[in-house]
Amino acid sequence: MIFADLALSRRLERAEGQACVQFAAARRRLFPNSGAEWIECGGADVVFDGVDSPITQTFGLGIFEELSAASLDVIERFFLSRGAQVLHEVSPLAGVAALDLLCARHYRPIEISNVMYRPVEKPTGEDSGNVRVRVTSPDEAELWTDISAKGWTHEHPELLDFVLQAGAISSARDQCPCFLAELDGQPGAAGALCVHEGVALFSGAATVPEMRRRGLQAALLEERMRYAFEHGCDLAMMAAEAGSNSQRNAERQGFRIAYTRTKWRLSS
Repeated sequence: MIFADLALSRRLERAEGQACVQFAAARRRLFPNSGAEWIECGGADVVFDGVDSPITQTFGLGIFEELSAASLDVIERFFLSRGAQVLHEVSPLAGVAALDLLCARHYRPIEISNVMYRPVEKPTGEDSGNVRVRVTSPDEAELWTDISAKGWTHEHPELLDFVLQAGAISSARDQCPCFLAELDGQPGAAGALCVHEGVALFSGAATVPEMRRRGLQAALLEERMRYAFEHGCDLAMMAAEAGSNSQRNAERQGFRIAYTRTKWRLSS
């Protein structure tokens, strides 16, 4: 049985932190002048992926080492010297003392999300009918990015440029295979999987509007679970806005809430 304790939080937060490190590393390879950089401080992954990037923040603050003013000094300089806001995703397993220190330094909570998990199990191999899911090849990066962008920006077309660039970077990450789901040979859904020390982070799943409710997401999840099982993972994770449709969809697929995480921002 897997318990929702400090050991689990360390595994999950490190997996997500390393996925973000890989994203910043891919950005730096594709865009050498981007200034993408990362460090580890106080046990936390500290990532700068651009001033406006949602990846520019820390993961694992206060759960690997006791949070200290000295560590926060280093982290704050890292972000502020690059013109970025100082943001931390903080697990409640960091403890009351860590949260008290953040409050004392004028941080405010700005976002709440649920971190979810489930054991990785070998899929049953049920027939997906006319839906096929596969790992994309390097020369299909543009196709994967296009499908992902169509799925994510249907209701928010103003985000198209950002999503296209993020998709191109996602497909260039190390240890993060991209998956494409096809219905009767027509690509209709895209998703990603990031693997770190036995933890499989499920992310980036989106379906183009005209092919929704056709079983593509379920098949995409099953094939990514198969990949995780075959590559030695024992734990799957997702993160979603608390109470959102994404959370409910994950719970329908057997994911449980491990803990509710808070994002903190340093007030100016």
